[in-house]
Amino acid sequence: MCQASRHGMNKSERLESLLPNGRGVWIPIDHGMSDYPCQGLEDTEGLIRDLITAGVDAIVAQKGVVSHYGHLCEGTKTNMVIHFSASTRHGGADSSRKVSVGQASEVESRGGIAASAQVNIGSDGEAAMLEALGDLTTQCHHLGLPVLGMVYARGPNLNVVDGDATKGVAHAARVAFEIGCDVGKTTWTGDEASFAHVTAAAPIPLLVAGGAKTNTFEMLTMVKKAMNNGAAGVCMGRQVFAHEQPSAVAKALVLIVHHDASVE
Repeated sequence: MCQASRHGMNKSERLESLLPNGRGVWIPIDHGMSDYPCQGLEDTEGLIRDLITAGVDAIVAQKGVVSHYGHLCEGTKTNMVIHFSASTRHGGADSSRKVSVGQASEVESRGGIAASAQVNIGSDGEAAMLEALGDLTTQCHHLGLPVLGMVYARGPNLNVVDGDATKGVAHAARVAFEIGCDVGKTTWTGDEASFAHVTAAAPIPLLVAGGAKTNTFEMLTMVKKAMNNGAAGVCMGRQVFAHEQPSAVAKALVLIVHHDASVE
């Protein structure tokens, strides 16, 4: 499907393109906003071409990146999702406080088909981040655009409910659902039993994050376990783009998520 034809799609068609048969491999490369130099992002165009070749469903990036490189997705199955949250490593106490740096009305003209924003529940500035995500879901609702909510349970004010084996991760997934996101990014809780509580917390597709860069076999094993316990796919950046062979890792994820391949 070419980029131009995507602009005529309704919301359900956009979601099907982003999550074929309800599953998706999404690669966020927005890390250059918060940290740079950043291993793997030095050749952004080459990386995007590799990810497209690997057959990923979506690349999540800041709007300037999508404006500049979105044309590379024309005629391919890969879509661009614009991430509208930003902060940098230089923000001191504000470094985990994401602010909104755009509006849903920019998505299509810049070459995207969906929007994304982040909330760190438990962090200072949580209220403003929730307000910004809520505003984005409202804008996208009126424009028929899907929204990815990257809602993380992290920060000094995290107040986990007694007995919650997910340590707030299930609540974060629930927040993404209740605030109007169509897709949520979640984190692996360390074991299958607790992760099943996370995916049960929200009826929207949940994509598991990769976390800190680690052994690729261990990461793929985690993905397989997550898929077996209700995940709809992955939304992981550094595990892919910081690898020596990002295209190979991305292709492995596509095989596991879309073709039920074994980790081996």
